[in-house]
Amino acid sequence: MWLYYFAIFLVVISNVFYHISQKSTPVAAHPILSLTVTYLTAAAFTLILLPFFPLQEGLAASLKKLNWTCLSLGIAIVGLELGFLLAYRAGWNISVAQFFSTVIITLVLIPVGLLFFQEKMTLINGLGILLCLGGFMLINIK
Repeated sequence: MWLYYFAIFLVVISNVFYHISQKSTPVAAHPILSLTVTYLTAAAFTLILLPFFPLQEGLAASLKKLNWTCLSLGIAIVGLELGFLLAYRAGWNISVAQFFSTVIITLVLIPVGLLFFQEKMTLINGLGILLCLGGFMLINIK
């Protein structure tokens, strides 16, 4: 149960620092160079973390268990980070951009979860979706 809550805590804290960092990236900084330094930092940090998550079968056997998802995730992360960097440079507020994108992502992922991952939806879940849509509309009133 500890991991269940710690994982979400880590996501929330990391997301807050992520958006503060993205919004604070100097406008004069080249976006792709900025992301390159970001990924080099991330690569170094993941290598530092590796001893805390030791490989069970060695490097070669562990690499064989990887599939297309690593490449897909790498491409998605670049799109995600470049997208937010450009959104903030275009004038999006930090308080709105994340919410706006999260609502849309959630609406896209609902059918994905239902169709491809056999997830279930309850009436309460449906009401939650309607509340999100209501918030989505209210936050965009100028």
